[in-house]
Amino acid sequence: MIFPAEFQALMRDALPDEADYQAFLAISQQPLRKSLRVNTLKISVADFLQQVEPYGWQLTPIPWCPEGFWITRENESEAIPLGSVAEHLSGLFYIQEASSMLPVSALFALHPDAEKVMDVAAAPGSKTTQIAAKMHNRGLIVANEYSASRVKVLHANLSRCGVSNTAMTHFDGRVFGAALGETFDAILLDAPCSGEGVVRKDADALRNWSLASTEAIAATQRDLIDSAFHALRPNGTLIYSTCTLNTLENQQVLAWLLARYPDAVEAVSLANLFPGAEQVATPEGYLHVFPQRFDSEGFFVAGLRKKAAVPPLPAPSYKLGKLPFTPLSAKLQAPIIAAAEQAGLHWDSALSLWQRDKELWLFPADIEPLLKKVRFSRIGIKLAETFPKGYRWQHEAVIALGQIRENNALPLTAAEAETWYRGQDIYPEAAFPRDEVLVTYQGQLLGLAKKVGSRLKNSYPRELVRDGRLFR
Repeated sequence: MIFPAEFQALMRDALPDEADYQAFLAISQQPLRKSLRVNTLKISVADFLQQVEPYGWQLTPIPWCPEGFWITRENESEAIPLGSVAEHLSGLFYIQEASSMLPVSALFALHPDAEKVMDVAAAPGSKTTQIAAKMHNRGLIVANEYSASRVKVLHANLSRCGVSNTAMTHFDGRVFGAALGETFDAILLDAPCSGEGVVRKDADALRNWSLASTEAIAATQRDLIDSAFHALRPNGTLIYSTCTLNTLENQQVLAWLLARYPDAVEAVSLANLFPGAEQVATPEGYLHVFPQRFDSEGFFVAGLRKKAAVPPLPAPSYKLGKLPFTPLSAKLQAPIIAAAEQAGLHWDSALSLWQRDKELWLFPADIEPLLKKVRFSRIGIKLAETFPKGYRWQHEAVIALGQIRENNALPLTAAEAETWYRGQDIYPEAAFPRDEVLVTYQGQLLGLAKKVGSRLKNSYPRELVRDGRLFR
């Protein structure tokens, strides 16, 4: 791996001790160890550890995330990919780099009761799903992703993990300060960056690195943090993070915001966020994680509090158009709720029913004040499509809302569950409790299936179908 000379100069400034600098160079050449985060929307950490104990995984706790673990498996090169094991397919864990769990841990340490949260750069979904778990699927998360190619991946991960409290947008993050001024209790800006911290995972991360491009990225970051700060309510919390190591994109971006709004913003120290945080804390209380500190990716995390309102930005000039959804009255909701309960789907007042043509959707209730301010690409979860003889319940709704009962669920064998994930119909060994059943494996929902003769018709979404070796 070749480090550009200007990059080495920046790192020597940041790591003046020669032994420390050499340790940085050495660990940057080493493979990154794998890590995962238990999805507590679906399973407790204790139950997860008990379930995977027979696999012989070595799980080492990550100090800054109670749900996070570094994982070592015997014969890793020959093992089934971690993303193909049953527990991952059913959303029990998310494969997430350990350092990237830091920003969300910081957010909820500083603002544990946040009800309206924005994730400015959300894809592929690791931090959004972590936020949703911290919020127990309550309140509202606005999950924005600028890259169109990554929006589908974001939605797939939200669906797999059973997240129901998100509204997705697809904008340049610079619009939100004007469009949604003083809206959010907490905002996570995991800013696009030069990616210097990911060289252990991507040897080409620095291939196109230059000081000029880094300075250009820092200019974009200043725009994004200014916009995010305007979208934050007074007394709200802003977490700024990057997976890069230089001060231009980190400390200097924050210094710019603090100088711009000296009476309205203050840094909040993260030096006591977890045991050992003092090793990576800067004088300002930011966390500047070089990879040799915890054998992880390089990362930077800072916490800010908005002390007072600031003058609003000019109102956006775009036109929203008419919202194609209408809320349903209590009278119209009643038969839908009854039919959903019969199918095993349940929700409460945190979600509200809306309709678009023959589609039924469940929106986070807290989204309503924002509907006339910005255009959303996808809100909440699609519940069903309506037909003259009933409803076609959607997979994402089943995963998020399904409640397993003895009279509505059919446990599958391991072989049957593999068949399900391959998108094939199932001829179960067990008797059907009824014609439309929730199919499960290891006590977790896989989807909804209908009886057709002696088989169960597979409804697993085609875009999620898996090939190759599965499970273990």
